[in-house]
Amino acid sequence: MNYDYSAPSTRGDERSMAILAHLSAIIAMVLSAGWLSFVGPLLVWLLYKDRSRYVRRAAAGSFNFNIWAWLMNVIAWICLFTVILSPVSVILWIVAGIMTLWCHIHGALRASNGRTYDYPASIRILS
Repeated sequence: MNYDYSAPSTRGDERSMAILAHLSAIIAMVLSAGWLSFVGPLLVWLLYKDRSRYVRRAAAGSFNFNIWAWLMNVIAWICLFTVILSPVSVILWIVAGIMTLWCHIHGALRASNGRTYDYPASIRILS
């Protein structure tokens, strides 16, 4: 289900932090070659979990999605080393990469309008 927890009175600083929660994953992904993409959203979640329900939800969604994408990358590396499944690893990397970019950018755009974004895949750890 797609619940929209945002209120019309979502403050500008909350929107900015929600945008950062989504985009920090891409920034961390570039800086760490994909391995630490969950760090940015985790830091935003830790800083805002008690301050803003809206920012907490955005950061938790971004973090949970990044754990899913990270797991996809680990599975892809395992497939690569089996040699026979190396074509599968390429497909997993492409899917995870495209979904990561698309979902985080889409989430940031929705956050800029004060709306929430539900990621299509995630491993729910934070809420």
